[in-house]
Amino acid sequence: MLPLDHSLDFDPSNDSAFFSALPFRHGVIRFAMREPAAEPYLIRTADIRRAAERVLLPPDLSSRRLNLRDVVARVSYRVTRSKFEQSLAMYAQAKSDFPRRYMELLRLRAPALLKINLPNHYPRCYVTRRIRGDAGFYFGPFPSRRAADSFSEAFLDLFKTRRCQIKIRRDPSFPGCIYSEMKMCLAPCFAGCTREEYDAEAARMVEALASSGASLVSALENEREAASQSLDFERAAALHKRLEKVAAALRPLPQIARSIASLDLVILTRSAQEKTVLVFPVRAGIISPPIFLRFDELSSGPRSVETLLRGELESAEAAPAPAPAPVAAPVAESFDYRQRFALASAPPELPEHLALVSRWFYSKPREGEIFYRDGAWPYRRILRACGRILSGAPPEDSGTLGGAPPS
Repeated sequence: MLPLDHSLDFDPSNDSAFFSALPFRHGVIRFAMREPAAEPYLIRTADIRRAAERVLLPPDLSSRRLNLRDVVARVSYRVTRSKFEQSLAMYAQAKSDFPRRYMELLRLRAPALLKINLPNHYPRCYVTRRIRGDAGFYFGPFPSRRAADSFSEAFLDLFKTRRCQIKIRRDPSFPGCIYSEMKMCLAPCFAGCTREEYDAEAARMVEALASSGASLVSALENEREAASQSLDFERAAALHKRLEKVAAALRPLPQIARSIASLDLVILTRSAQEKTVLVFPVRAGIISPPIFLRFDELSSGPRSVETLLRGELESAEAAPAPAPAPVAAPVAESFDYRQRFALASAPPELPEHLALVSRWFYSKPREGEIFYRDGAWPYRRILRACGRILSGAPPEDSGTLGGAPPS
């Protein structure tokens, strides 16, 4: 994705010329050993030349600092301007050099998500860090498991779906749980509802989560308006209180938290090249190779920046999307929401790419800007953001409604 694009042979007898060829810039640097079977040494650094000097200068016998002067044959590096670009370059190289332990080396962990197990007869919502192509509905990422748990508790209070992990047998003699006693669950465990009734409630929950609460708010506002017009002010007041409860539950929801199947966004960062902005498209949680917007070249070219950006972002979308994973209907009817919101596929790199995006998004301070595709890409806002990035102006907004640093 972002290869180390500069390379120099290291000769200890002529190290002054070698060090003078290295830049005083942020980046990722890789030290390849003379012994073919030896593992390389890979680091990210705020100063490429200083990092190389620290490792390759003649050793100080009184120091225990790592010294590779006698074993390094070649040094490769990539100059980076932003932490996100540096993280991607480090990730790509570490995955190539250390295929078995790169996640541990990078301290990379799949982010916390909410999952609704749609293929189950009685779907429930719970927090997980595992993403599978099992036709489930995945929503996130959240900054930490604690944040995901806290949001899900308040969000699930708005619905009457189950929270238990037991296998539902619909046994009328089953005692139920505290949620069924408090009328906060439809209680399918002791046949307190039909499958159709439970599925309708589960569909409301999935729709609300997929729309970040918009569908639920809209439905309650319409009910409140109807109650007011029919002069049922007591019901209108109750619906208004429920709307306040919904707003309180949705308030901590980060803006990036969305259905993973439709997590389409772009991340904009400053490039190490002059007057250049890097645009990283993220489609369904997968990071695509960056688009280089070189404004010094584009200003004199025949194509506008918006035309170039539109062509790059929409060309990949022209390819046919993968067919959704089959979802067995749990009852006689096939419920449309299970097919619409099921995750079609989960490539092996999906948790890793989500972790990289999540780490960048929840970092403080965060370098760069983020824009989402809500129906269409906001090209004009993206171009205005490029101007802010090149001039060093603050971003348009924080991009989050709440949240804490990642755990």
